Amino acid sequence: MSRMFKKILIANRGEIAVRVIRACREIGIIPATVYSAADRRALHVRLAEEAYDIGEAKPAESYLNIEKIVDVARRCGAEAIHPGYGFLAENPRFVRMCEEEGIVFIGPPSKPMEIMGEKTSSRRVMLEAGVPIIPGTLESIKDEPDVKKRAREVGFPLLLKASAGGGGKGLRLVREEGDLVSAFKLAQSEALSSFGDPAVYIEKYIEEPHHIEIQILADHHGHVVYLGERECSMQRRYQKVLEETPSPFLDERTRRAMGETAVKAAASIGYRNAGTVEFIVDRERNFYFLEMNARLQVEHPITEMVTGIDLVKCQLEIAAGKALPFAQEEIKPQGFSLECRIMAEDPFNDFMPSPGKIIFLHAPAGLGVRDDSGVYEGYEVPLDYDPLLSKLITWGKTREEAIRRMLRALAEYQVYGIKTTIPFFKRILLHPQFLAGRYNTHFIANLERESDRENPEEETAALIAAGIKSYRDSQGLAGPPAKGKENPWKIQGRLENLANRL
Repeated sequence: MSRMFKKILIANRGEIAVRVIRACREIGIIPATVYSAADRRALHVRLAEEAYDIGEAKPAESYLNIEKIVDVARRCGAEAIHPGYGFLAENPRFVRMCEEEGIVFIGPPSKPMEIMGEKTSSRRVMLEAGVPIIPGTLESIKDEPDVKKRAREVGFPLLLKASAGGGGKGLRLVREEGDLVSAFKLAQSEALSSFGDPAVYIEKYIEEPHHIEIQILADHHGHVVYLGERECSMQRRYQKVLEETPSPFLDERTRRAMGETAVKAAASIGYRNAGTVEFIVDRERNFYFLEMNARLQVEHPITEMVTGIDLVKCQLEIAAGKALPFAQEEIKPQGFSLECRIMAEDPFNDFMPSPGKIIFLHAPAGLGVRDDSGVYEGYEVPLDYDPLLSKLITWGKTREEAIRRMLRALAEYQVYGIKTTIPFFKRILLHPQFLAGRYNTHFIANLERESDRENPEEETAALIAAGIKSYRDSQGLAGPPAKGKENPWKIQGRLENLANRL
């Protein structure tokens, strides 16, 4: 009989640390956390039973310092470490050190992580396992003559991609041979600065691509299941901003085939715990293995909303040696779910970071609304880390209901003191192509090009927005509700309704 942990250390920050704390509380585990100098007053520090200082704000001196985190785990008596995502979540050396110290790593063993962490090796392993991969090279490119030779074999357009990482770093699209060498040098340089490894490889570029991922769970008793897919094609500069499930693009046959392929991929490398197999899907719904994320994904809540399965609790139970409590045929997703990543960025100024103090915060609530947040009113958003403030998630019986609910929730979401991406999502959600479910990874780039073109209707909208701001300023309504003044939410709503009719 497997015994659940008494205490775990959460080696992360922000909303994911808060998310893991909540799961721990519900199953009787004591959550301990770590914090840097910049996070001394962070929400995860306030909520945890124990919190330990691990150094300066710079990630290399705190959240990326393996020795410090393992030392804290030893000193506080934690039996296991949950890495969250980012930072050390996919670092095999960290996993090996935990294994050597007898501390359970809540994630996969180091070997599968190493295989999936290097993109060319993962492509070779998946090809051997019978998983379809994008045409391209199975080894890193050696030099300029090699890149020219391989590029001609693969054909243009193609992608140069960093072998040691992802997230759009070290990635270059090359449409013509004349641009190849300069793009190769740039990709190598960026890969070196981002991952400490200049190696890049070639993949054939898929036109009109969809980025779709499959959530899997694998226990230590030979059971592997998939929990449906997530449509992750809404990306800006290769970074996901909005996700939904189920995908409006897939049909049932493709959905089932992708799920079964993801299970095969995970089983072929002896994977354990939660993971995500990512695919590129072309316009004819042919799908190709892209990579495997050996961790919990940022967008995991939408899978939880449609399946009713708590993925973090599953992670904890699998790590403790328990078998999955359900079989594949028992997983029956219901309804539709969306997630918007609320970032401390200014969407009207090229998404520049917007650190600072949150002077007023009102989060949305109500039926079918979930806000996974790592901030609070009075919190000082630091510049040192990823600008993710919260993840706003909605659920509906239909896709239309989930979208309408998200629009309602975004209208309720009020953050003063910093800029956020909330207005950006309103524009996406009301776009005819999104509403029809007809979009791919190029959607946001095309949307931004639309904004750059002269448009009389947009000029009218800008004038209306300026008028709203002028009126609010004249009435002293630039901040949160003030005593004795009419509620600005009501005034804003009336003015926006008027603007929509013009």
